[in-house]
Amino acid sequence: MPSWLPPTAPLQPAATQITDVLDTKLDVRFDYAHQYLLGTAVLTLRPHFYAQSDLKLDAKGFDIKSVQLLSGKGPKVLTYKYDGRQLTIALDHAYSREQPYQVRIAYVAKPNELPAGGSEAITAAKGLYFINPLGKEANKPRQIWTQGETQSSSCWFPTIDQPNQRMTQEIAMTVEDQFKTLSNGLLIASKKNADGSRTDTWRQTLPAAPYLTMMAVGDFAVVSDTWHGKAVDYYVEPKYKSTAKAVFGRTPEMMDFFSKKLGIDYPWEKYSQISVRDYVSGAMENATATVHGAAIQATRRELLDATYETSESIIAHELFHHWFGDYVTCESWSNLPLNESFANYSQYLWAEYKYGADAAALVQQQDLTHYLEEAESKREPLIRYHYANREDMFDRHSYEKGGRVLHMLRKYIGDDAFFAGLNHYLTKNKLTAVEISKLRTAFEETTGKTYTGSSTSGLCSAATPS
Repeated sequence: MPSWLPPTAPLQPAATQITDVLDTKLDVRFDYAHQYLLGTAVLTLRPHFYAQSDLKLDAKGFDIKSVQLLSGKGPKVLTYKYDGRQLTIALDHAYSREQPYQVRIAYVAKPNELPAGGSEAITAAKGLYFINPLGKEANKPRQIWTQGETQSSSCWFPTIDQPNQRMTQEIAMTVEDQFKTLSNGLLIASKKNADGSRTDTWRQTLPAAPYLTMMAVGDFAVVSDTWHGKAVDYYVEPKYKSTAKAVFGRTPEMMDFFSKKLGIDYPWEKYSQISVRDYVSGAMENATATVHGAAIQATRRELLDATYETSESIIAHELFHHWFGDYVTCESWSNLPLNESFANYSQYLWAEYKYGADAAALVQQQDLTHYLEEAESKREPLIRYHYANREDMFDRHSYEKGGRVLHMLRKYIGDDAFFAGLNHYLTKNKLTAVEISKLRTAFEETTGKTYTGSSTSGLCSAATPS
């Protein structure tokens, strides 16, 4: 489409930051019969800049039981309005940006009563999923898992569900004692309760975007590995325990390779990977805890048919997101290639390192072909602020085309400059949300060159330096 034609899709800017979510503490249990989550959320917040006397939170399809302000004088009931999608809370007075405050919300989340939503890339948008909750389906395990991207975390806990938010978190899950749990960060407590249940508490101390929050519950075997003293765990169905390391076992080597290549050690508290049933996407890079679909599990016979594309490239992709996407996050879905193009290119980088130039060339050719197939009917800028639906960004432009542009940039400026630029970008912008100009600036400051062209035309302008 000619660049001079007016866009037909609406402008999609980054969300205005009115209030910042600093920390989220959740206490949840599950009603399997109704497929409800019974939750209490304690949110620590503050105004982003201007004083605020009310608070707007995303909370989709909840029953709100109570809303309280927590202070040294004890809980104070707050009035609120709720339209089924957004909760508007009247605070007791106007708070300045120097005044953090806490609210406690008791609620019931009912994900199955929400519209299914979804897209080609992420086929549902209910946020929280109960798999075989009553155990009536033969040969299928009972599981619970979440999928937050793009804005579905607010289907199971109240938050400001935007990629330019960033919070620490703690999640206490009360589950049947025979089940394993997984969430972001480290397991800091596990307590058996008088009713036979167990409460596991997970805490993540580095802040991440709300869409990267996850939970999983089920009958999993946990196969343990390690990298530089950090736990590296693989959660699989028990029958796949003996082959888990054959599937996931190169993860520590990948962590080592990417850490050295980027000059930044894997920054998170731990790294877990879990395989779940009926997953609505391919895989998801939740901070410290990647979720994969069940297809990545394999018997010894199935391992004989495995290819680089079926598992190893996916494992590399989701791990690399822990630098590009989790550590530094796109500030809006318009800037999604800052997450996905890099993760796509990691598949090339790992193949190049582990298997050599020919294997990497095959990855390059396959991804180029995938993009060119899409380009026959769709041609968009990599960074595009006009689109009909944010899910439209999850296409072969954001993934395969962006990966090829990064490869072009690497070959043009040289390996030393390319990886030094990436290190500078990650170091300067760590634990923040950014737009494409930050990447261009990082390369300009690294190389001393000016990269001309529109910042919306591609990664780092995809243009000739002057």
